[in-house]
Amino acid sequence: MAPPPRTSTAGGFPIAVGALGGTAIGVYLGQPSIGFLGGIAVGVAIALLIWWRER
Repeated sequence: MAPPPRTSTAGGFPIAVGALGGTAIGVYLGQPSIGFLGGIAVGVAIALLIWWRER
């Protein structure tokens, strides 16, 4: 009997949290757009690390 297929980890969650967190920090610092873009960049980097680890 074959083992059950392995489910993948959600990589979109760090992107969403990064966008929200970056925007919150950006609003605090007076630059929400830059915070949003920085948060997206950090979230994508974390998502890529999750994807790379699961390969």
